[in-house]
Amino acid sequence: MDDSGIIALFWARKEEAIAETDKAYGRRLHVLAGRILNNREDAEESVSDTYLKTWQIIPPQRPRYFYPFLASICRHLSFHKLDWRQAEKRNAEIVSLTSEMELCIPDESHDRTLRGKELGQLLNHFLETLPKESRLIFLRRYWHLDTIAEIAARYGMTESKVKMQLSRTRAKLCTYLEKEGIRV
Repeated sequence: MDDSGIIALFWARKEEAIAETDKAYGRRLHVLAGRILNNREDAEESVSDTYLKTWQIIPPQRPRYFYPFLASICRHLSFHKLDWRQAEKRNAEIVSLTSEMELCIPDESHDRTLRGKELGQLLNHFLETLPKESRLIFLRRYWHLDTIAEIAARYGMTESKVKMQLSRTRAKLCTYLEKEGIRV
C-alpha cells in the first residue's frame, strides 16, 4: 500500500493503518531507533510509541512525506528515551556526532536565541544548496546516524573521503549560518 492509502486509513481511524505502516516502514524505523538506543527492546518500544503518536496526530495533521514524518517522531522519542535511560551517560557514537555538529550549531549561550523551527528552516535551505552527494552523505551521518564505514560502503567511497566530505560540509554550514547572522 502506498503512503496516501496508509494516511487515508489513519484518517478513517482504521487500526489497519498501524499494520500497514509497520509493513511499509517498520524495519527502517527499528534500524533508526536501534542506532540511537543500542538496545533492541528499547528500539521496539520507540517504534511502537511512534505508531501510537502517529495515531494521535493523524488527523488533524496530514503529512506530505510520510516516512520523514514517522522518522522524525521516532528519532524524537528515541532520543527522549536515551535521555531518560542514561541521563549523563551518553552513547559514545551520539557524543561523537554531537561534538562534530556543536562546532556548527549555536548553543543557548549565544546572544541570539533561535527556535528549533528557525534553525531547521535554515538547515533545510543549506542542504538544498549542496550537491546531491554531499547532501546524502550529510543526512546519512547526522539524520540516519550511519557510521563512516557504512556511508563509505553505501556510496563506494573510502572512509577518508567520507570524513573529508563531512568536514567540508560542516565548514560550509558554519559559513552559511554566520552569513545568516548566527554566531557559531
